[in-house]
Amino acid sequence: MAGNIMLKFVSVPRDMPTKRAVSERREDFDEIYREFAAAKAAEQASRCSQCGVPYCQTHCPLHNNIPDWLKLTAEGRLREAYELSQATNTFPEICGRICPQDRLCEGNCVIEQAGHGTVTIGAVEKYITDTAWEEGWVQPIRPLHERSESVGIIGAGPGGLAAADMLRRAGVQVTVYDRYDRAGGLLTYGIPGFKLEKDVVLRRNEQLTDGGVTLRLNCNVGADIGFEDIRAAHDAVVIATGVYTSRDLGGPGSGLPGIVRAIDYLTASNRKGFGDAVPEFDDGTLDAEGKRVVVIGGGDTAMDCVRTAIRQGATSVKLLYRRDRANMPGSQREVQNAEEEGVEFLWLTNPRGFLGDDRVSGVRVARMRLGAPDASGRQSPEDVPDAEFTEPAELVIKALGFEPEDLPTLWGAPELAVTRWGTIKADFGTKETALPGVYAVGDIVRGASLVVWAIRDGRDAAESILRRLDGAARIAAE
Repeated sequence: MAGNIMLKFVSVPRDMPTKRAVSERREDFDEIYREFAAAKAAEQASRCSQCGVPYCQTHCPLHNNIPDWLKLTAEGRLREAYELSQATNTFPEICGRICPQDRLCEGNCVIEQAGHGTVTIGAVEKYITDTAWEEGWVQPIRPLHERSESVGIIGAGPGGLAAADMLRRAGVQVTVYDRYDRAGGLLTYGIPGFKLEKDVVLRRNEQLTDGGVTLRLNCNVGADIGFEDIRAAHDAVVIATGVYTSRDLGGPGSGLPGIVRAIDYLTASNRKGFGDAVPEFDDGTLDAEGKRVVVIGGGDTAMDCVRTAIRQGATSVKLLYRRDRANMPGSQREVQNAEEEGVEFLWLTNPRGFLGDDRVSGVRVARMRLGAPDASGRQSPEDVPDAEFTEPAELVIKALGFEPEDLPTLWGAPELAVTRWGTIKADFGTKETALPGVYAVGDIVRGASLVVWAIRDGRDAAESILRRLDGAARIAAE
């Protein structure tokens, strides 16, 4: 009976997959968590309370049917668990690795609220799909019927690829245009291997191409091909470019060599992992080895930077964040991992300028305190008088977030409506923009957000496009 299998949270404690030793993981870019064994995955899944209102599911952007696939895992029915997980999530093994579960599903687990420790949902999700790949349960994309309609997708990140997957399974002809030489967007070039090993991404890319999705890589829309040309070639278009313009930080000395953008730093590191030639890494510009490193920022990108610098052999790695630990937007789990690996967090600090002659040699830092709440309800940081100090640094990495490119100008499409933040305006439900047949998903609509939200948007857009194509087909047949 289910009662004998589940609800073991009162007798079985929460247990995460073991981490590799710090001394070992500091030396490479392999994932730090070991895989659950079958018995351990079943044991941890059995802790689910099977509550009547599953807040874990409600707070998952994809509304994954978490209680049911936990129960199937506890019963040893892993293939069924995978199929249920895959039904709502295009890339469950990726979400299991990089989603901030502590803020989403696990953070809203009922037994967590009762003090028993949340179910390890993310680790079980990863285990289910990794097992599915190993056992050959992940089926190739083979549409039952081919359709004549085609869809062009601009951007091969998680939102664009999620839309491509759903559309291709429905038999639609799909072409994905991307400026980079590999598909995956930030999954490939932004997120380090110790959080997401690249073969996990590449096998999904291969699944798409093997299933008939055409990838046009090294293709910069607006330069190599016009936006209107793409519209003319397809029955619908999805804009899934993400946001890649880095927010900048001014102040004295902000233009000194040795001050770099997080996206450039992480991309260089990931390209080296692929074996690519990266001159700016090889000449030391984007390599932390032997340097005192200061990272500015408080999100997950900043966490990626500090942990990458440790692995590159930095002399020291420090992070400046203007609020305290409790108010940091980045994952607390990542903060803990970074601290274990030797990163020093300087809470309530804010850069005021940079020192150096030929290149940066230090950061002038102000100490902060939290004052009255701002419009968002968060306490606003304010300067502590006469409390500045200098932090020595040979490499400073700015991880201050990302903003959208001016796509209407870049693409010569002034009628493509944008918000006051520069993001594309799209209908909340259908994802359609002001241009008929043009949809937009992910960060280019939301601003810098989570991979799981991009996947959700891509799937929603695909459903909207299929409804549109089906409606047009019915009208044509009448």
